Amino acid sequence: MDLIVPVSQTHEGFYSLQHVHRESSVKTSLGTRARARARARSNFVLGYKTRFLAFSDGNRNGCKRIEGPRKHRRNQVFAALRVDTFSSNGKLPHAEKNQHGHLSGGSHASNSSSNIEEHESNNHLRRLVRNGELEDGFKFLESMVYKGEIPDIISCTSLIRGFCRIGKTRKATRVMEILEQSGAVPDVITYNVLISGYCKSGEIDNALQVLDRMNVAPDVVTYNTILRTLCDSGKLKQAMQVLDRQLQKECYPDVITYTILIEATCKESGVGQAMKLVDEMRNKGCKPDVVTYNVLINGICKEGRLDEAIKFLNDMPSYGCQPNVITHNIILRSMCSTGRWMDAEKLLADMLRKGCSPSVVTFNILINFLCRQGLLGRAIDILEKMPKHGCTPNSLSYNPLLHGFCKEKKMDRAIEYLDIMVSRACYPDIVTYNTLLTALCKDGKVDVAVEILNQLSSKGCSPVLITYNTVIDGLSKVGKTERAIKLLDEMRRKGLKPDIITYSSLVSGLSREGKVDKAIKFFHDLEGLGIRPSAITYNSIMLGLCKARQTDRAIDFLAYMISKRCKPTEATYTILIEGIAYEGLAKEALDLLNELCSRGLVKKSSAEQVAVKM
Repeated sequence: MDLIVPVSQTHEGFYSLQHVHRESSVKTSLGTRARARARARSNFVLGYKTRFLAFSDGNRNGCKRIEGPRKHRRNQVFAALRVDTFSSNGKLPHAEKNQHGHLSGGSHASNSSSNIEEHESNNHLRRLVRNGELEDGFKFLESMVYKGEIPDIISCTSLIRGFCRIGKTRKATRVMEILEQSGAVPDVITYNVLISGYCKSGEIDNALQVLDRMNVAPDVVTYNTILRTLCDSGKLKQAMQVLDRQLQKECYPDVITYTILIEATCKESGVGQAMKLVDEMRNKGCKPDVVTYNVLINGICKEGRLDEAIKFLNDMPSYGCQPNVITHNIILRSMCSTGRWMDAEKLLADMLRKGCSPSVVTFNILINFLCRQGLLGRAIDILEKMPKHGCTPNSLSYNPLLHGFCKEKKMDRAIEYLDIMVSRACYPDIVTYNTLLTALCKDGKVDVAVEILNQLSSKGCSPVLITYNTVIDGLSKVGKTERAIKLLDEMRRKGLKPDIITYSSLVSGLSREGKVDKAIKFFHDLEGLGIRPSAITYNSIMLGLCKARQTDRAIDFLAYMISKRCKPTEATYTILIEGIAYEGLAKEALDLLNELCSRGLVKKSSAEQVAVKM
């Protein structure tokens, strides 16, 4: 699938520059680091998150009370002793000088030792984060800051990113809070990672809160991340407010910013309104690129103005921008969807003449269109031409062909092209196999379907729920429910949970085979899983009971159905009427039919069809 606009911009492209900045910032003087460590100890112990101690002032006599659970008493005592060594502003008291003018107490040696310990701690933190041991990394970060060590910003940024990737945004925020309290200064990249994590998890309000409390100036990446999320959520008005805020902060939008907003405007207000943003963009000296124009062309096509889109495509060079393969694919897809095949062929020829090489997506659009039109021969011609243009067909190239052959019940051709795919090192995906299995089961060739299903795992393609459901349904319809039940056991062993479709197929098949008691057992298994059976499932049981001349049980099942608040259908009633007649009680069945018809529960036309059978 072509991407018309880029995915959310990240800061990765600027990483090396930030790394240099960070490396240089690490080389601070010993005195500065000592003061930072002192602040870190004080901040961490006195911080609003830990709340171990409450002080009236900074001296050692100012401690009012010690709070916290009983099991933390020992730690609190040591915390109090640690804080007691600092003065009220969090700095070390001035050391006394000896007679030679040197600091007493070996202060320089102590600082050097602390620096080495801090360096080793940061190395260990990096290893934990690099190995994906996020929880251990978090605990180690807490211990580092408690000891007054300054954590490495890059490692903390990676830790935040790791927690965001697994959806633990609150934990990521806690890392940021610890980092801020430690005396370290997070840079814009660190904030961008956290904001991106919130945006990806749909927590846009939290992302905006982080934007509000940033200690450094947001950059264009920060704003683009938020704007993309707001626009994708249909909140264009709020996005425009964020843009105004961005301009007030003198953080100027780039081409990505405007393209995000133009795409959202096309969707919400139409291309005409979006063109005003393009004019504004140009007036501010920001030149639209090919992605911007692709967004506009896509919007024009979706509004059904294909001829205008083609003109826009031809005019693009005069705007100083050459259309790319994605531009052509947008037009090509619109041509095919409106049935303009001749124009599509002409566009492909123009692409080649201009030196714009078609992509796999280009050919897949054409193959898909031809297969939908039933022109499988022409689709095969396109498929065979792909390698000449440097394109290797993928599973999306073959799937429409297989579907076309299956639709025409040409199963031999479908299997032939499946073999061709594999011989060309294009391995079918689960969609390919599901298409083939559905067609085989509909054609009654369930044994072939079972054989293909058994080979899937060895071909590196794991069956999914729909795969098993297709074959189980096929087996159940041809009277092979015992084999279907074995497949049910197999799918459970593989960790797949059967659903209403799985059980309905089995219940229906067992009822048809006269194995009603077994069908009822599976029915109750379905209920035991907390799945509510449908009217179709109830009807299958009642049909089986009526065929077994057990209409009394069928009527009881109807009462059970109503008690479970499952509304009977017209088919429910006709099954019962035919069952009563099948037992030789034709008059009683006819009386019931007339009564149900008068109540509007059975249509007159349906009643006439049932009456004829009696």
